[in-house]
Amino acid sequence: MKIALAQIDPTVGDFTGNIEKMISVSRRAAASGARLTVFSELAICGYPPADFLEKPSFLARCQAAMEELAAATRALPTAVLVGVALSAPEGSGKPAVNAAVLLDKGKILLEQHKRLLPFYDVFDEQRYFAPATEQKVVELDGLRLAVTICEDAWNDKNFWRERLYPVDPLEELRRQNPDIHINLSSSPFWHSKRKVRRAMVEAIARRDHIPVVLVNQVGGNDSLIFDGSSLAINARGELVAQAASFAEDLVLVDPFSAEPIPEPVEDDTEASYQALVLGTRDYVRKCGFKKAIVGLSGGIDSALVVAVAAEALGAENVIAVGMPSPYSSQGSIDDSRALAANLGIQFELIGISGLFNEFQKALAPQFAGLKADTTEENIQSRTRGCLLMAMSNKFSALVLTTGNKSEMAVGYCTLYGDMVGALAVIGDLVKTRVYDVCRWINREREVIPSAILTKPPSAELRPDQKDTDSLPPYDVLDPILEAYVERYETPEQIEARYGFAPAVIQHVVRLVERSEYKRQQAAPVLKLTAKSFGMGRRFPIAVKVQV
Repeated sequence: MKIALAQIDPTVGDFTGNIEKMISVSRRAAASGARLTVFSELAICGYPPADFLEKPSFLARCQAAMEELAAATRALPTAVLVGVALSAPEGSGKPAVNAAVLLDKGKILLEQHKRLLPFYDVFDEQRYFAPATEQKVVELDGLRLAVTICEDAWNDKNFWRERLYPVDPLEELRRQNPDIHINLSSSPFWHSKRKVRRAMVEAIARRDHIPVVLVNQVGGNDSLIFDGSSLAINARGELVAQAASFAEDLVLVDPFSAEPIPEPVEDDTEASYQALVLGTRDYVRKCGFKKAIVGLSGGIDSALVVAVAAEALGAENVIAVGMPSPYSSQGSIDDSRALAANLGIQFELIGISGLFNEFQKALAPQFAGLKADTTEENIQSRTRGCLLMAMSNKFSALVLTTGNKSEMAVGYCTLYGDMVGALAVIGDLVKTRVYDVCRWINREREVIPSAILTKPPSAELRPDQKDTDSLPPYDVLDPILEAYVERYETPEQIEARYGFAPAVIQHVVRLVERSEYKRQQAAPVLKLTAKSFGMGRRFPIAVKVQV
């Protein structure tokens, strides 16, 4: 059987646009000889729909859209397997079910509900969905299909050292002797996720001695980025089809007879860049905007953000704004101008020295006799934030913030200043990884001026300021943060792993815990790691943590 892996980028709630895309792709697949076209989890309504699932009108629209898709594909020679949210059975206590529906010639051959509902990290599915009570194999042209939805395939006791659920839907399906296993996924990207997903699918194929097809959503929805990377594995565990990563794709394969193909070469640094571009593009456009504004300081962080924005939205849709203060170096201004020229984007220069002086004059009576400190530094940052938001309003362009994960972790950022904006593009990249991605961008030609890559990091908010005046060097800070924030290691474990001084580790931990109030007011962060700031990391603000 020739199967089409229909990897699309749906928008949450855009039933008209999503269905039009599915009809078009189904027609293309049918014209290429596909007997079955497979879409991703909840493709009809988009994933994740969150509290929309509590609205009866939303679920009614899901039902109507599914029926519209069935009618539109009735005359096609391809059946369609698609994910959709439907109303839950009466008495289940939940509003919805997460369903995979097999449509053929306008009829529903299968409605399989998701059984394992993740409730960790960014996932909140037990809040909305009633779980399936059984797994059913369905026949199509005499071929027995085992259909699962994302998490249902992620609980194999033969693959995972520790299982999250007491049941394994694959075991129930295996007893029904399927010929092929098909999984509909909306599996978000983070570093190394593609390798894990690939290994898991291979393990299923080798154990059950049947082909496995996984079709994954692609695109950005709020903080989440879906990489696609849909694939097909034959009964021997060999890769026979691979869809693109970070792009829509349509791949046809007969997983029973196709020859193995080379394994894709994966580079986490390249993937980080591609994920940032996709996440930025979809966030801006799905929010109804075309343009973005970036405050360009001459530093490494804003350089990466503006490079991502230019790639994501087109150079003509990016405005870079340099806002030098009395402490900004001429080199930073020149570097910003050179970067904007390399990218072909609009560059505006708005000096803030006069505005800063006016703030100081206005506050002089209240601040009389007090030494300058971070207050004056933050005034500069907040002045810049005000100017960026003014331009955002005037030109209908979203402001992209430029803070990295290292800064957000320890609070080295200013509320209503450099934190002002709609999206924290690099908020899940620690500083050292920001440099890695920038060097990758420069792999063929100098896009980001070399001076930006080599000069010591500085906020330039006071004379001769360096980041190391306030923080440990980033090659010390970042490993501590990755251990403490992403892996939940204790200070003692961090010391044992890296050998850093206990006082340094404890200082960093105190900064992290003290800065939660800032992070909860930050713009949404594009997720690149297994544990990012935002919806997948929930801590109280008013706490007293013993280090």
